[in-house]
Amino acid sequence: MTEGSATSLSEGRKARSKAYASIAAVVLMAVAAWWFDPDWLYGWLKVLHVVAVISWMVGLFYLPRLFVYHADAVAGGEPAATFVVMEQRLVKVIMNPAMMVSWVVGLWLAWSGFGFLGIWLWIKIAAVVGLTVFHIFLSRSARRFAAGENSMTARQWRMANEIPTVLMIVVVIMVIIKPFG
Repeated sequence: MTEGSATSLSEGRKARSKAYASIAAVVLMAVAAWWFDPDWLYGWLKVLHVVAVISWMVGLFYLPRLFVYHADAVAGGEPAATFVVMEQRLVKVIMNPAMMVSWVVGLWLAWSGFGFLGIWLWIKIAAVVGLTVFHIFLSRSARRFAAGENSMTARQWRMANEIPTVLMIVVVIMVIIKPFG
């Protein structure tokens, strides 16, 4: 680590150990809940799913906005370096975990609650696949920004920012209206 770094190596190791312990505890609780399948499990998993989806969507909306400002920042300048840190933390700390929880819990809910039956459910899943593809595109774009290789303008990033909105609307319609039974 360099002088003035936000965290030392030992703090990083300690944080990593806490994260792994937390993940292990959550996995153990999930396995126990799945095994015993209490009546309250489905409702709480819906809560977890909604919270994870909201967190993921926040990232899908905010990261392209950061890219708009980053695209206009002078390459190699302090603002550009700050954007790189913000973008990478958003992807790693919020977006990736939220997407994974959304998928795992969502698939469990689809299987447990609906047996994967219903055209509406498959349209919803297709829209979520679209959100995932967009997520991967944004993650790769964050790495390109970090390497100084952005190829899109601020205007193009503003337009890209509409993609998750359209897909989210499809998901919400499918879940609430269930237009195809």
